[in-house]
Amino acid sequence: MSARRRLSVGERLTLAAPWLWLTLFFFAPFLIVVKISLSRPALAQPPYEPVFDFSEGLQGLVSRLGELGLDAWANLTGDSLYLDSWLSSLRLAAIATLLTLCVAYPLALGIARAPPRLRGALVVLAVAPFWTSFIIRVYAWIAILRDEGLLNHFLMAAGLISEPLHLFATEAAVLVGIVYSYLPFMVLPLYNSIAKQDPALLEAAADLGAPPLAGFWSVTFPLSRPGIVAGSLLVFIPAVGEFVIPDLLGGSDTLMIGRTLWSEFFDNRDWPTAAAVAILLLAALVVPLVFYEKAQMEDAEGAR
Repeated sequence: MSARRRLSVGERLTLAAPWLWLTLFFFAPFLIVVKISLSRPALAQPPYEPVFDFSEGLQGLVSRLGELGLDAWANLTGDSLYLDSWLSSLRLAAIATLLTLCVAYPLALGIARAPPRLRGALVVLAVAPFWTSFIIRVYAWIAILRDEGLLNHFLMAAGLISEPLHLFATEAAVLVGIVYSYLPFMVLPLYNSIAKQDPALLEAAADLGAPPLAGFWSVTFPLSRPGIVAGSLLVFIPAVGEFVIPDLLGGSDTLMIGRTLWSEFFDNRDWPTAAAVAILLLAALVVPLVFYEKAQMEDAEGAR
């Protein structure tokens, strides 16, 4: 067995760069949020009283473990608002993800089946909404969905309805906003997955007597499953913590964890409780991703 080659300085720096990035922009901010969640609320600026300081070192942290403020964590179990907000966020995000998949799959399939010379332009059109500010796009839906908005004017002028539909400030408006805003995140993985498929597989299914619809369900759809999973994660994860869309398009009774966090931070100024909610939200989203990544690696190893 040959001796293991020593890495050069440049190779070590290249390997260390991602860890340095994660430390600066993930682990360090996360530790600050943990520190705030274990603090006590206070009428100060910032509005919390830290129990310990990272500059005290490990010995200082251990000596102050008995002084940690756990009231913020106790609030999560004592107030049903947080559980209701979390469950409502999961429900709306799941529905929005399913609707986005239903809209994006035909679009991605059409792009993948288009002539090669047109695919680039169609992909550009699919991501074109990203060229406009996210806030402006959400405000545009306010003008469309409000009672005196463009959609109701069109439907009444066409004689399809006799009075305006109440769509604005509802959960339906929130779902429309999420589907529209995150549609490219679903289209691109699906297109990438479908475009890689060998057209000869569908021809073989047709030669074996499968009609086009049966060929789609037995060949195209199963092979596009990685794109479905990737696109669903890209839509579901940010949709769970979405704040802007439910705040602008939803009503006062639209509960989502992002709005609850905003209220705790800026209205109630209870930073420890808000930090505890943010940690639980992060944990609930990261843990499934870790298991999914592990399953993907095991599948890849088994395929070799």
